[in-house]
Amino acid sequence: MNRKIVMLLSLLYVLFMASLSVYYYSTGESYKSIVAIGGIICGAIPLLLSLFTKLHFNLPIIISYLLFLVGSQYLGSILGWYELGWWDTFLHFISGVILAFTGIALYERLVHRSAGKHISPWFIFLFTLSFSVFGGVVWEIYEFSGDQLFGMTLQGGGNKDTMMDLVSDTAGGLLIAALAGIRTKVKINKGK
Repeated sequence: MNRKIVMLLSLLYVLFMASLSVYYYSTGESYKSIVAIGGIICGAIPLLLSLFTKLHFNLPIIISYLLFLVGSQYLGSILGWYELGWWDTFLHFISGVILAFTGIALYERLVHRSAGKHISPWFIFLFTLSFSVFGGVVWEIYEFSGDQLFGMTLQGGGNKDTMMDLVSDTAGGLLIAALAGIRTKVKINKGK
């Protein structure tokens, strides 16, 4: 059931962005059209993974991811909410949180259950934080590439914008990583 919901939500987002891309292209707003094409690509990721892999997704993470895309691509870039000043920082904090939860979900799927009681809470903390920060770095590479290759202004404030984004991603990831480490330590102590 979750797989079908993921596919449906992802498909709806892709179709929404595709219609926006066509609309903005026809009105001569190439920047918004390119952002919408990026939305098609980003929105298709859960759909393609559902179709071509056996991965089972945590539905709240997928919904959070798609809501983040709406906030970033549609509200932020297309409707101009990034001009509010704080919107970009807020979204990067949220993306750090989402990426940290994704790291936890990935860890839980990749590590054998019996190994869980032998793994240090510090490892959980570091893995979660690293996954979150890495995701933030990949996003900044995407922004830099968009600016360099397509003349976009995704890094509106240059180096300061990039660093604020990375600090916000790290803060969101740090919060969840700390909670995951504490949760793991509590589980280990209960098991003794």
